[in-house]
Amino acid sequence: MGGQVRQAAVAIIALGVLTSGCNRKPEGQTVAVVNGEEITLPDLNFALNSTNVPASMDKTAARSQILQQLVDRRLLAEQARKEGIDKSPEYLNRVRRADEDMLISMLAAKRLKTAQLPSDREVQAYISAHPNMFDKRELWDLQQISYPTPTDPAILSEIVKASTMPALISVLQAHNIAFQEQKNRVDTAIIPSAMFSKINAIPPGEPFVVPAGKNSVASVITGKQPQPISGPKANPLAVETIRKTQTAKALEGLVNSLRGSAKLEYQPGYAPPAKK
Repeated sequence: MGGQVRQAAVAIIALGVLTSGCNRKPEGQTVAVVNGEEITLPDLNFALNSTNVPASMDKTAARSQILQQLVDRRLLAEQARKEGIDKSPEYLNRVRRADEDMLISMLAAKRLKTAQLPSDREVQAYISAHPNMFDKRELWDLQQISYPTPTDPAILSEIVKASTMPALISVLQAHNIAFQEQKNRVDTAIIPSAMFSKINAIPPGEPFVVPAGKNSVASVITGKQPQPISGPKANPLAVETIRKTQTAKALEGLVNSLRGSAKLEYQPGYAPPAKK
């Protein structure tokens, strides 16, 4: 008898929870209810803060538009669950990866906040060592061709000897190597300083080749637009870049430390190669 009473009580409680869920009202911190699922004011504010809303746009209209986007997202997500997508291995892997990416990103942000500010001497030394980011910064217009990297040393030697883009194209055509032509623009601030110096030393019109996976990309600089950053604008950028570099190194050191203390086991054939 006691067991029946307890079962009845549990059923009543469960029914009450289910009913209260179905009867949720858009009030207080709840700005909308989609098939019983709440969208809260913090949800809406987070979406607003994450969206680049034009300053000229009416705030009420922007809030309404973002809220409708949240409603649409909930409806589509609900439909995906109905179709069992949330149970698929691909979904679970993507969720795990996204969760790890978010945690790592927030860990990096936390370390960045506590990173030591560089001294004035360190800042000036960094600016001097990276002219491509500061007083010598430029925008380069590039003529490029992309092609599968040959494995034949003889062909590679011919490519190295090609002193113009037409000569390089002739080498590729002679060996029936397919290639794609394109134009690009690159900010020298993203080029490693050592590479920047080497490229700047290449005679005008001569291509330089950079590996890209299984392909190679040959480029010729067809135009340069100076975009120097100096004076008061240079210091904050240098400080930010130094701190990000420090954070990346700190995380690399942290990974090595964690690997040293972690218990790692691999199935035969999957372990990393032994260090020599």
